[in-house]
Amino acid sequence: MAYSVEYGQAGTQPSDRLYRPAHRGSVVGIRLNVNGVVHDLDVEPDAPLLWVIRDELNLTGTKFGCGVAACGACTVHVNGKATRSCVVPVGSVAGAQITTIEGLGAGAPTAVQQAWIEHQVPQCGYCQSGMIMAVSALLATNPAPTDDQLAAAITNICRCGTFPRIRAAVRDLAARKASGGAR
Repeated sequence: MAYSVEYGQAGTQPSDRLYRPAHRGSVVGIRLNVNGVVHDLDVEPDAPLLWVIRDELNLTGTKFGCGVAACGACTVHVNGKATRSCVVPVGSVAGAQITTIEGLGAGAPTAVQQAWIEHQVPQCGYCQSGMIMAVSALLATNPAPTDDQLAAAITNICRCGTFPRIRAAVRDLAARKASGGAR
């Protein structure tokens, strides 16, 4: 099924659907585990995970940027791996552990989120939930990446150019981890 994107007009509510199927397919029951909460949803299995997260679960921290997995604004974790949710059919992740930015720091900011605050990483902030998700996944497998490893692993786009602050925050996290200070 093909999807078309409809951009909302000024004043639209977050609950307004931002995608419309070009033609309606069959709706099926899908069980998703998002941020540790199980959701039983009736959705089209080929609907992009991004829109199910935003429209069906009302978790709007995960952003729409490009719709073709190029920018990374829609990055979530699927079984701990950074995944661009705008191109993932929801039916393919039924039963997986999905974490959004809302679930990442539930209760208190993570070390990555705290480093973002300390290094004043965001400028406009639009891409930052995806950046934080991508960096968190990278640091879970490589707690002290080099600048080259960071650049290779984090291909998210920040149009404001916050990459120097992101590198500084990651370097600080790696130093803290080496000294036993980061969680």
